[in-house]
Amino acid sequence: MSKYVIGLDYGSDSCRAVVVDALTGQEMASSVKYYSRWAKEMYCDPTANQYRQHPLDYVEGLEHTVKNALSKCPAGTAEKVVGIAFDTTGSTPVFTDKNGTPLSLLPEFAENPNAMFVLWKDHTGIKEAQEINDLAAKWDIDYTSYEGGIYSSEWFWAKALHVLRADEKVRNAAYSIVEHCDWLPGLITGTTNPAIICRSRCASGHKAMWLEKWGGLPSEEFLTALDPLLAGYRERLYTETFPSDKKVGTLTPEWAALLGLSTNVAVAVGAFDCHTGAVGAEVTPGALVRVIGTSTCDIMVASYEEMGDKLIPGICGQVDGSVIPGMVGLEAGQSAFGDVYAWFKNVVAWPVVNILSKTTLVDEATKQKLIDETMDQIIPALSIEAAKVPVSESTVLATDWINGRRTPDANQLVKGSITGLNLGSSAPLIFRALVEATAYGSKAIVDRFIENGVVINEIIGIGGIALKSPFVMQTLADVLNMPIKVAKSEQACAFGTSMFAAVVAGVYEKVEDAQKAMGMGFAMEYFPNKQNVALYKELYKNYIKLGQFTEKELFS
Repeated sequence: MSKYVIGLDYGSDSCRAVVVDALTGQEMASSVKYYSRWAKEMYCDPTANQYRQHPLDYVEGLEHTVKNALSKCPAGTAEKVVGIAFDTTGSTPVFTDKNGTPLSLLPEFAENPNAMFVLWKDHTGIKEAQEINDLAAKWDIDYTSYEGGIYSSEWFWAKALHVLRADEKVRNAAYSIVEHCDWLPGLITGTTNPAIICRSRCASGHKAMWLEKWGGLPSEEFLTALDPLLAGYRERLYTETFPSDKKVGTLTPEWAALLGLSTNVAVAVGAFDCHTGAVGAEVTPGALVRVIGTSTCDIMVASYEEMGDKLIPGICGQVDGSVIPGMVGLEAGQSAFGDVYAWFKNVVAWPVVNILSKTTLVDEATKQKLIDETMDQIIPALSIEAAKVPVSESTVLATDWINGRRTPDANQLVKGSITGLNLGSSAPLIFRALVEATAYGSKAIVDRFIENGVVINEIIGIGGIALKSPFVMQTLADVLNMPIKVAKSEQACAFGTSMFAAVVAGVYEKVEDAQKAMGMGFAMEYFPNKQNVALYKELYKNYIKLGQFTEKELFS
């Protein structure tokens, strides 16, 4: 008898749902909805590194994508859905009231950015992150030690403290804090109350300095020494956390009716998108999975025996059970990857947006078609021309820190840099340098793992860039000097999430079984060009020198 599961993947710009046959892994249907408020850049201020999202974007995305995906399936599919699971970006927390309701869902906070979810790439907490690092360095327990030894402004406590300091009204109304990946399962199972909501091991371990051996979150003494405004939050948060093979509950009658599903549908503990993406890409020990999108997340799993007492510096954490229960999950990544290309696209498109949009030479409909066609073709056209440039003639050099640096060694104060320009430096040449920069940043991460005794036998790429940009992926293979497999699924994160849904629904005993049965395999593989490998080995040294200079001399 057929059984179906639904995986929901919440990215930076949109929500997507996939309906999957839990027995075969066949994708029955999918649906994507872009966040309407986010698309209008509401509640954001890029100049201040402020990126906030309204929970209604998430709720509307959930209802639309699930119902729309199910409408594309054969009749009777909805009745056979047995499990749902979520992944989200992170750390993306929000302050709640005593009932666990995000403050931005209350009328008085409906338009207040500080009452909304603070998106992963919000860097308003840079000062607070530095204070956490300074205090941890002199405390008797270094609470950052399992998070790479450097706490980031992209993470839970830095964001929370910044909002508390910035907004008295939010401060007075707030009772607890919840991660996006915890709130959604709680919402549809009726368990959002801070006292009972299930907290993700993935989110808490990688971003909130949670560790079982020191009793959970950092101590009350540490938090209040950081700032008295944090007094009481530890008690109102959590001690216990759960991997994503654990069931939160089942759908409430309200949500079952809204989605057209049964109240028997099991709901899994949430996780972060990159971690479930690794599961969907069939990660095993020795494989580095690169989730390549606006930013990158690099995920590995390792046995307890392999990790031993190793503490890898400068990454985004090593957490028991954060990816696959029974193994240590390792996370690294780049704060910008696709965003680097998007930034350059916006730079070169300035005349299109600001001049062509005002022309009166053509009618409005034709003008809009010209603008849309031009915007859609900028990156593909740049890629084609940049790929024609031999590596030996790639004379422009850049760093990839347009949005700061996540790993190795988090520093959100650094900025991107470009050098080697002359009057002959064309847009394709500069674009090539930016693509090479993102590859160099990737190599720095791979090198950090290998230098600390983590074995990497293969690299797997997932996401839109991995599937759709041969130029980027070939450059990455050449710089890393490693073959790169590309996962076949366009929705690997949602597919990994659906595997956890199958486990909590009882279809499989463990997620490794779900991977074997539901995995979709690989679409293609890129192999290093030996000639380019040799050239990039020398160019990478210049990337390191440029990075060291800009960080030390300009942004220290």
